[in-house]
Amino acid sequence: MIHVTNISKQYGSQVLFQGASFQLPAGTRTGLVGPNGAGKTSIFRLVTGEETADSGDIACAKKTVIGYFSQDIGEMAGRSALAEVMSASARTIELGEQIRDMEAAMCEPMEDDALAALLERYGDAQEEFEHRGGYDLESRAQAVLTGLGIDPEAQARPVETFSGGWKMRIALAKILTLNPDVLLLDEPTNHLDVESIIWLENWLSEDYQGAVLLTSHDRDFMNRLVTRIIEVGNQTVTTYGGNYDFYLRERQIRREQLMASYRRQQEMLAKEEEFIARFAARASHAAQVQSRVKKLEKIERITLPPEQKVMRFEFAEPPRSGDDVVAMQDLAKTWKTPEGGEKHVFSGVSGLIRRGEKVAVVGVNGAGKSTFLKVLAEQTDPTSGTVTIGANVHPGYFSQHSMDILDPQKTVFETISEALPMATVGVVRNLCAAFLFQGDDVEKRIGILSGGEKSRVVLATLLARPINFLILDEPTNHLDIVSREILLDALKEFAGTVVLVSHDRHFLRCLVNRVLEVDHGRMLAYEGDYDYYLHKSGRDPLHNPTAQP
Repeated sequence: MIHVTNISKQYGSQVLFQGASFQLPAGTRTGLVGPNGAGKTSIFRLVTGEETADSGDIACAKKTVIGYFSQDIGEMAGRSALAEVMSASARTIELGEQIRDMEAAMCEPMEDDALAALLERYGDAQEEFEHRGGYDLESRAQAVLTGLGIDPEAQARPVETFSGGWKMRIALAKILTLNPDVLLLDEPTNHLDVESIIWLENWLSEDYQGAVLLTSHDRDFMNRLVTRIIEVGNQTVTTYGGNYDFYLRERQIRREQLMASYRRQQEMLAKEEEFIARFAARASHAAQVQSRVKKLEKIERITLPPEQKVMRFEFAEPPRSGDDVVAMQDLAKTWKTPEGGEKHVFSGVSGLIRRGEKVAVVGVNGAGKSTFLKVLAEQTDPTSGTVTIGANVHPGYFSQHSMDILDPQKTVFETISEALPMATVGVVRNLCAAFLFQGDDVEKRIGILSGGEKSRVVLATLLARPINFLILDEPTNHLDIVSREILLDALKEFAGTVVLVSHDRHFLRCLVNRVLEVDHGRMLAYEGDYDYYLHKSGRDPLHNPTAQP
């Protein structure tokens, strides 16, 4: 469907691609991976025509409709959420109006030639209208919005009343409702809860017939959806068959084979160069020397790609807390609404969190998971009931709000230094480097950092303190898959207690040994890991296909 052939692209002195080629066959599901700055977004922009390649060719079938979802959603205002979603299908709406006009014109007398021309235009318009899904546009838009967590009542609300995260869902719904031939999705799972991620996964697998090219930091999402991987890096692209886990295994095998070939070539080159150096001055060996010099000139030298930079850290051994980390008794929380009413978030929560537990707090969007963590972290007071923090418990709290309260005028170095007031410059710089802030990067001001960089700064400040109780609200947001794996390994080895909210199912599956579910104001405890919770709650999609974890 889309053929990218021998493209090159360069920004100033930065070369992204040289002679790169790949294909997007019809109906395929392809994951796009690679380190930040390697050119993944440029691939999207080249395919959509927003940018042009310096050389090479990008071809796609005639009349191919391409839908592109990016994190830059632009302004939304002046329409309901449903009307905003349908507005992306302007061509479909225009075709519908043309069809109605032509049907009205057919009722009027006209010359045979004019009627024949009108019927031809009508047939073409009707064919395109049907291809774009025009006959069920509104119902499709409603179904997509509902699947992404925006119920029918909310769909009538003005789009400007939605928060940034919900506007991202509306922007995603616009692209899905467009029903294009090719979907380009840049981090579509950002800002989605587990229910919406599962819905999107199923929709792309079962309902959508076109080709998909996507980036995602959700490992489960990639594994369950894609059957091909395109890796961007080292000025080229490489295609792998299989899902994300297969790609990791195959990439390692290819790298080991490349390393072996590199070592063999280096050994051969060393021998040839040694021979040339030994006999270069001897007339009796001149022909042999020249022959070997020419041979070396013709050899294509194997180069090893640089290793991708990743976070490298481990939590310091925390002070030992008491066995009872948090005791809750009849805990309840109610928020005041803007209209002066009350919203009951949860109530009657009693229980115990014990030393060394790794606890996931789960529940549908809006159930009160983040509020519960705020109560545990003493960021907000419960409306009623008590929270008792145990002996020698030192909590550390990570939330998206933590990123907002970083001082935008301070540098990375200054921010981390404040968390380590007694540390030397060398210790602070080492901690910065562990979170990928090296050299001049430590002098970057917080205000210009990306979301992922801010997340790393907050995690670094947590690591700097002697914490034995981590309260983490979506710690994986903005982190790529590799950084999530590093954080996961560190938390698995962390000797303290962890309570977290995360929409990353792979992360939860590999880490937690207990689950607390917030459900309609109640809290249910599952004394087992995440798979145990899915099974016991009936939310395991493998055994209950209609379930929504």
